[in-house]
Amino acid sequence: MKQVSELLSLLDLERIEMNLFRGESRTVGSPRVFGGQVMAQALSAAMRTVPEDRFVHSFHGYFVLPGDLEIPIIFEVDRIRDGGSFTTRAVKAIQNGKAIFLLTASFQLDQEGFDHQVEMPKVLGYEELVSYDGMAKQFGDQLPKNIHKVLSIERPIEFRPVEFLNPFAAEVYEPVRNVWLKTKGEMPADRRQNNLVLAYASDYNLLTTALFPHGKAIDHRNLQIASLDHAMWFHRPFRADEWLLYSIDSPSASGARGFTRGNIFDSEGKLVASVVQEGLMRKAR
Repeated sequence: MKQVSELLSLLDLERIEMNLFRGESRTVGSPRVFGGQVMAQALSAAMRTVPEDRFVHSFHGYFVLPGDLEIPIIFEVDRIRDGGSFTTRAVKAIQNGKAIFLLTASFQLDQEGFDHQVEMPKVLGYEELVSYDGMAKQFGDQLPKNIHKVLSIERPIEFRPVEFLNPFAAEVYEPVRNVWLKTKGEMPADRRQNNLVLAYASDYNLLTTALFPHGKAIDHRNLQIASLDHAMWFHRPFRADEWLLYSIDSPSASGARGFTRGNIFDSEGKLVASVVQEGLMRKAR
């Protein structure tokens, strides 16, 4: 996918019954369905059953089985509750009769209340940095083939990492990463679609941060890495086609699992979303 318009098309599911939807898949270089895709599609299915004046404020998802790129995914929505201010939905993503992903999401009417936030980290601005695409072009054949392949994948999101990772050495780093991101192409003003795209993008760069202290920041060969669960909270409205800073850290890795969390800020320093994820992280068998 070269442009965000292709991603938006992928997230526009086909309704096949009142609470049933069907979605297709696109590869991002992996032999299985990208977690961010099935997660955003499940959230899209939930949104299709919620009144338009209610917006997602949080969701929690579990990755149960790898998704097959070659067959459609069916999304079954359970309308758990419609309250005075909040609406709750549960979604099951199904392939071959089995659940591959489970999601619960909560939606809320816009309401006034207390307001505070943490400060955005002081890091280099996006205008001073090079994108993944630019790195692939800049270093070209100098890069190891596996790394060049990953950097060259066409994505609907542009990423500009703040911290430099040496692609030629298995160096150890603090488990902290800051990445600027925005869509390739203009987004509609629709708040729901911006939330869906950020949900999709939030699965990038997260779990691999937990590998930084172990000399595996760049080279993930001979490793088994997979998202296990993912939770996200939306704090304030934003536009996904304007630069956002994804500030990530990993407080812990243990039991073949890595634990990561991230805050997402707009370029003015407003905290727009927060993310937590735990994932499988071990040597391949």
